[in-house]
Amino acid sequence: MHFADAKGILSPSGGMNIYRGCTHGCIYCDSRSECYGFRHDFEDVEVKRNAPELLYDALRRCMIRTGAMCDPYQPCECELGLMRRCLEIILRHGFDVAVQTKSDLILRDLDLLCAINERTRCVVQMTLTTYDENLCRMIEPDVCTIRRRYETLKIFAEHGIPTVVWMSPVLPFINDTEENLRGLLEYCFDAGVSGILTFGFGVTLRSGDRDYFYAALDRLFPGLKKRYIAAYGNSYICPSPNSYKLNSILSHECEAHGVLYDTDAVFGFINNFPFPSDGQITLF
Repeated sequence: MHFADAKGILSPSGGMNIYRGCTHGCIYCDSRSECYGFRHDFEDVEVKRNAPELLYDALRRCMIRTGAMCDPYQPCECELGLMRRCLEIILRHGFDVAVQTKSDLILRDLDLLCAINERTRCVVQMTLTTYDENLCRMIEPDVCTIRRRYETLKIFAEHGIPTVVWMSPVLPFINDTEENLRGLLEYCFDAGVSGILTFGFGVTLRSGDRDYFYAALDRLFPGLKKRYIAAYGNSYICPSPNSYKLNSILSHECEAHGVLYDTDAVFGFINNFPFPSDGQITLF
Protein backbone atom coordinates (compact mmCIF):
# COMPACT_ATOMS: atom_id res chain seq x y z
CA MET A 1 0.00 0.00 0.00
CA HIS A 2 0.96 3.64 -0.30
CA PHE A 3 -0.29 6.88 1.21
CA ALA A 4 -1.71 10.02 -0.37
CA ASP A 5 -3.33 13.26 0.71
CA ALA A 6 -6.74 13.46 -0.93
CA LYS A 7 -8.44 16.71 -1.91
CA GLY A 8 -11.92 15.50 -0.97
CA ILE A 9 -13.61 12.52 0.64
CA LEU A 10 -17.37 12.81 -0.04
CA SER A 11 -19.09 12.54 -3.42
CA PRO A 12 -22.05 14.85 -4.16
CA SER A 13 -24.39 12.04 -3.06
CA GLY A 14 -22.54 11.39 0.20
CA GLY A 15 -20.39 8.44 -0.94
CA MET A 16 -17.06 7.95 0.82
CA ASN A 17 -14.00 5.87 -0.16
CA ILE A 18 -11.13 5.81 2.29
CA TYR A 19 -9.10 3.37 0.21
CA ARG A 20 -8.45 3.34 -3.53
CA GLY A 21 -7.76 -0.21 -4.62
CA CYS A 22 -8.42 -3.47 -2.79
CA THR A 23 -6.68 -6.69 -1.76
CA HIS A 24 -9.71 -8.98 -1.42
CA GLY A 25 -8.94 -10.49 -4.83
CA CYS A 26 -12.51 -10.89 -6.14
CA ILE A 27 -12.18 -12.01 -9.74
CA TYR A 28 -15.11 -9.93 -11.06
CA CYS A 29 -14.40 -6.54 -9.45
CA ASP A 30 -15.78 -3.68 -11.56
CA SER A 31 -13.56 -1.20 -9.72
CA ARG A 32 -10.61 -2.49 -11.76
CA SER A 33 -12.15 -0.96 -14.88
CA GLU A 34 -10.04 1.58 -16.75
CA CYS A 35 -12.77 4.20 -16.52
CA TYR A 36 -11.92 4.76 -12.84
CA GLY A 37 -8.47 6.02 -13.76
CA PHE A 38 -6.24 4.00 -11.46
CA ARG A 39 -2.62 5.05 -11.96
CA HIS A 40 -1.25 2.37 -9.65
CA ASP A 41 -1.62 -1.40 -9.31
CA PHE A 42 -5.06 -2.19 -7.93
CA GLU A 43 -3.58 -4.28 -5.07
CA ASP A 44 -1.19 -1.44 -4.17
CA VAL A 45 -3.93 0.23 -2.15
CA GLU A 46 -3.83 4.00 -2.02
CA VAL A 47 -4.62 5.09 1.53
CA LYS A 48 -6.27 8.49 1.89
CA ARG A 49 -4.48 9.20 5.15
CA ASN A 50 -6.28 12.50 5.65
CA ALA A 51 -9.73 10.93 5.24
CA PRO A 52 -10.93 11.60 8.81
CA GLU A 53 -9.89 15.25 8.64
CA LEU A 54 -11.56 15.68 5.24
CA LEU A 55 -14.72 14.04 6.52
CA TYR A 56 -14.79 16.34 9.53
CA ASP A 57 -14.56 19.36 7.20
CA ALA A 58 -17.09 18.06 4.67
CA LEU A 59 -19.89 16.72 6.86
CA ARG A 60 -23.34 17.96 6.18
CA ARG A 61 -26.77 16.58 6.98
CA CYS A 62 -26.94 13.48 4.81
CA MET A 63 -26.39 9.75 4.95
CA ILE A 64 -22.73 8.84 4.54
CA ARG A 65 -22.43 5.77 2.29
CA THR A 66 -19.18 3.85 1.97
CA GLY A 67 -18.02 0.63 0.32
CA ALA A 68 -19.63 0.81 -3.12
CA MET A 69 -16.29 1.40 -4.86
CA CYS A 70 -13.60 -0.11 -2.61
CA ASP A 71 -14.24 -2.05 0.58
CA PRO A 72 -13.59 0.00 3.74
CA TYR A 73 -12.80 -3.16 5.72
CA GLN A 74 -9.97 -4.69 3.75
CA PRO A 75 -6.94 -6.05 5.65
CA CYS A 76 -4.96 -2.81 5.89
CA GLU A 77 -7.82 -1.31 7.92
CA CYS A 78 -6.81 -3.62 10.79
CA GLU A 79 -3.58 -1.66 11.14
CA LEU A 80 -4.70 1.80 10.03
CA GLY A 81 -8.12 2.14 11.64
CA LEU A 82 -9.21 5.00 9.37
CA MET A 83 -12.75 3.64 9.03
CA ARG A 84 -13.14 3.53 12.79
CA ARG A 85 -11.96 7.13 13.08
CA CYS A 86 -14.46 8.18 10.40
CA LEU A 87 -17.27 6.38 12.25
CA GLU A 88 -16.31 8.22 15.42
CA ILE A 89 -16.70 11.52 13.55
CA ILE A 90 -20.04 10.42 12.08
CA LEU A 91 -21.28 9.49 15.56
CA ARG A 92 -20.00 12.68 17.16
CA HIS A 93 -21.81 14.87 14.64
CA GLY A 94 -25.04 12.88 14.48
CA PHE A 95 -25.00 11.66 10.89
CA ASP A 96 -26.54 8.56 9.34
CA VAL A 97 -24.29 5.92 7.77
CA ALA A 98 -24.67 3.01 5.35
CA VAL A 99 -21.66 0.68 5.16
CA GLN A 100 -21.13 -1.92 2.43
CA THR A 101 -18.50 -4.63 2.90
CA LYS A 102 -17.59 -8.29 2.36
CA SER A 103 -15.55 -8.51 5.56
CA ASP A 104 -16.37 -9.58 9.10
CA LEU A 105 -13.80 -7.00 10.23
CA ILE A 106 -16.81 -4.69 10.43
CA LEU A 107 -17.65 -6.42 13.73
CA ARG A 108 -14.68 -4.63 15.27
CA ASP A 109 -16.75 -1.45 15.02
CA LEU A 110 -20.00 -2.96 16.27
CA ASP A 111 -20.01 -0.62 19.26
CA LEU A 112 -19.82 2.50 17.09
CA LEU A 113 -22.36 1.26 14.56
CA CYS A 114 -24.80 0.44 17.37
CA ALA A 115 -24.27 3.89 18.89
CA ILE A 116 -24.89 5.55 15.52
CA ASN A 117 -28.05 3.49 15.00
CA GLU A 118 -29.35 4.44 18.44
CA ARG A 119 -28.76 8.13 17.79
CA THR A 120 -29.61 8.42 14.08
CA ARG A 121 -29.57 5.54 11.57
CA CYS A 122 -27.14 2.84 10.45
CA VAL A 123 -27.61 0.26 7.69
CA VAL A 124 -25.07 -2.52 7.15
CA GLN A 125 -24.84 -4.04 3.67
CA MET A 126 -22.98 -7.27 2.87
CA THR A 127 -22.28 -8.98 -0.43
CA LEU A 128 -23.34 -12.63 -0.74
CA THR A 129 -22.52 -14.25 -4.06
CA THR A 130 -22.32 -18.03 -3.71
CA TYR A 131 -23.64 -20.55 -1.20
CA ASP A 132 -20.78 -22.91 -2.07
CA GLU A 133 -17.89 -22.20 0.32
CA ASN A 134 -15.29 -23.76 -1.98
CA LEU A 135 -16.46 -21.66 -4.92
CA CYS A 136 -16.42 -18.59 -2.71
CA ARG A 137 -12.75 -19.22 -1.93
CA MET A 138 -12.06 -19.34 -5.66
CA ILE A 139 -13.84 -16.18 -6.76
CA GLU A 140 -13.34 -14.11 -3.57
CA PRO A 141 -10.08 -15.58 -2.27
CA ASP A 142 -8.87 -13.04 0.29
CA VAL A 143 -11.93 -12.25 2.37
CA CYS A 144 -14.13 -14.23 4.76
CA THR A 145 -16.48 -16.78 3.24
CA ILE A 146 -20.20 -16.40 2.68
CA ARG A 147 -21.16 -18.37 5.78
CA ARG A 148 -19.12 -16.04 7.97
CA ARG A 149 -20.80 -13.05 6.32
CA TYR A 150 -24.18 -14.64 7.06
CA GLU A 151 -23.13 -15.03 10.70
CA THR A 152 -22.06 -11.39 10.71
CA LEU A 153 -25.45 -10.31 9.38
CA LYS A 154 -27.13 -12.24 12.19
CA ILE A 155 -25.03 -10.44 14.79
CA PHE A 156 -26.10 -7.06 13.45
CA ALA A 157 -29.73 -8.16 13.44
CA GLU A 158 -29.39 -9.24 17.06
CA HIS A 159 -28.22 -5.71 17.85
CA GLY A 160 -31.14 -4.09 16.04
CA ILE A 161 -29.14 -2.77 13.07
CA PRO A 162 -30.98 -3.17 9.74
CA THR A 163 -29.16 -5.05 7.00
CA VAL A 164 -29.28 -5.33 3.22
CA VAL A 165 -27.66 -8.00 1.04
CA TRP A 166 -26.06 -7.35 -2.35
CA MET A 167 -26.58 -10.69 -4.14
CA SER A 168 -24.38 -9.44 -6.93
CA PRO A 169 -22.67 -10.27 -9.14
CA VAL A 170 -24.14 -13.59 -10.15
CA LEU A 171 -21.65 -14.99 -12.66
CA PRO A 172 -23.19 -16.65 -15.73
CA PHE A 173 -22.37 -20.36 -16.02
CA ILE A 174 -20.72 -20.32 -12.56
CA ASN A 175 -23.10 -19.48 -9.72
CA ASP A 176 -26.32 -18.61 -11.59
CA THR A 177 -28.23 -21.69 -10.40
CA GLU A 178 -31.48 -22.19 -8.53
CA GLU A 179 -29.61 -24.18 -5.88
CA ASN A 180 -27.24 -21.30 -5.23
CA LEU A 181 -30.03 -18.73 -5.09
CA ARG A 182 -32.14 -20.75 -2.69
CA GLY A 183 -29.15 -21.34 -0.42
CA LEU A 184 -28.39 -17.62 -0.28
CA LEU A 185 -32.04 -16.76 0.28
CA GLU A 186 -32.12 -19.17 3.21
CA TYR A 187 -29.20 -17.28 4.74
CA CYS A 188 -30.89 -13.92 4.09
CA PHE A 189 -34.22 -14.87 5.61
CA ASP A 190 -32.64 -16.52 8.65
CA ALA A 191 -30.45 -13.46 9.21
CA GLY A 192 -33.48 -11.17 9.04
CA VAL A 193 -32.27 -8.93 6.23
CA SER A 194 -34.54 -6.07 5.20
CA GLY A 195 -33.71 -6.02 1.49
CA ILE A 196 -31.87 -7.86 -1.29
CA LEU A 197 -30.26 -6.23 -4.34
CA THR A 198 -29.55 -8.32 -7.45
CA PHE A 199 -29.67 -5.83 -10.38
CA GLY A 200 -31.25 -8.54 -12.51
CA PHE A 201 -28.76 -11.42 -12.01
CA GLY A 202 -25.58 -11.16 -14.02
CA VAL A 203 -22.23 -9.40 -14.11
CA THR A 204 -20.86 -6.22 -15.69
CA LEU A 205 -17.58 -6.30 -17.60
CA ARG A 206 -15.63 -3.48 -19.19
CA SER A 207 -12.07 -2.71 -20.18
CA GLY A 208 -9.66 -3.46 -17.36
CA ASP A 209 -12.15 -5.47 -15.34
CA ARG A 210 -12.85 -7.82 -18.27
CA ASP A 211 -9.17 -8.61 -18.84
CA TYR A 212 -8.63 -9.50 -15.18
CA PHE A 213 -11.82 -11.58 -15.06
CA TYR A 214 -10.98 -13.53 -18.21
CA ALA A 215 -7.48 -14.28 -16.92
CA ALA A 216 -9.10 -15.64 -13.75
CA LEU A 217 -11.49 -17.77 -15.82
CA ASP A 218 -8.55 -19.26 -17.72
CA ARG A 219 -6.91 -20.10 -14.41
CA LEU A 220 -9.94 -21.37 -12.49
CA PHE A 221 -12.43 -22.52 -15.14
CA PRO A 222 -10.49 -23.51 -18.28
CA GLY A 223 -12.52 -23.05 -21.45
CA LEU A 224 -15.20 -20.85 -19.89
CA LYS A 225 -13.77 -17.63 -21.34
CA LYS A 226 -14.70 -18.81 -24.85
CA ARG A 227 -18.27 -19.29 -23.68
CA TYR A 228 -18.38 -15.75 -22.29
CA ILE A 229 -16.96 -14.29 -25.51
CA ALA A 230 -19.49 -16.21 -27.59
CA ALA A 231 -22.39 -15.15 -25.40
CA TYR A 232 -21.50 -11.53 -24.64
CA GLY A 233 -18.70 -10.28 -26.88
CA ASN A 234 -17.61 -6.93 -25.49
CA SER A 235 -20.94 -6.14 -23.84
CA TYR A 236 -20.85 -4.26 -20.55
CA ILE A 237 -23.99 -5.93 -19.20
CA CYS A 238 -23.80 -9.75 -19.17
CA PRO A 239 -27.10 -11.16 -17.86
CA SER A 240 -27.40 -14.77 -16.80
CA PRO A 241 -29.37 -16.94 -19.25
CA ASN A 242 -31.22 -18.12 -16.13
CA SER A 243 -32.16 -14.60 -15.04
CA TYR A 244 -35.89 -14.91 -15.73
CA LYS A 245 -36.18 -18.04 -13.60
CA LEU A 246 -34.00 -16.60 -10.84
CA ASN A 247 -35.97 -13.35 -10.76
CA SER A 248 -39.19 -15.32 -10.48
CA ILE A 249 -37.86 -17.29 -7.51
CA LEU A 250 -36.51 -14.12 -5.88
CA SER A 251 -39.78 -12.20 -6.14
CA HIS A 252 -41.89 -15.12 -4.91
CA GLU A 253 -39.69 -15.91 -1.92
CA CYS A 254 -39.08 -12.29 -0.90
CA GLU A 255 -42.78 -11.48 -1.01
CA ALA A 256 -43.50 -14.57 1.08
CA HIS A 257 -40.94 -13.48 3.69
CA GLY A 258 -41.64 -9.73 3.61
CA VAL A 259 -38.22 -8.77 2.26
CA LEU A 260 -37.71 -5.87 -0.18
CA TYR A 261 -36.23 -6.80 -3.56
CA ASP A 262 -37.17 -3.96 -5.95
CA THR A 263 -34.00 -1.90 -6.50
CA ASP A 264 -35.58 1.51 -5.92
CA ALA A 265 -37.44 0.25 -2.86
CA VAL A 266 -34.27 -1.16 -1.32
CA PHE A 267 -32.30 2.04 -1.91
CA GLY A 268 -35.24 3.97 -0.51
CA PHE A 269 -35.06 1.84 2.63
CA ILE A 270 -31.30 2.36 2.96
CA ASN A 271 -31.68 6.10 2.73
CA ASN A 272 -34.91 6.18 4.74
CA PHE A 273 -36.77 7.91 1.95
CA PRO A 274 -37.67 7.20 -1.71
CA PHE A 275 -34.35 7.34 -3.50
CA PRO A 276 -33.23 6.50 -7.05
CA SER A 277 -30.71 3.74 -7.56
CA ASP A 278 -27.72 6.15 -7.52
CA GLY A 279 -26.76 5.39 -11.10
CA GLN A 280 -26.46 1.64 -10.56
CA ILE A 281 -27.15 -0.18 -13.79
CA THR A 282 -29.75 -2.93 -13.72
CA LEU A 283 -29.53 -5.80 -16.17
CA PHE A 284 -32.94 -5.08 -17.69
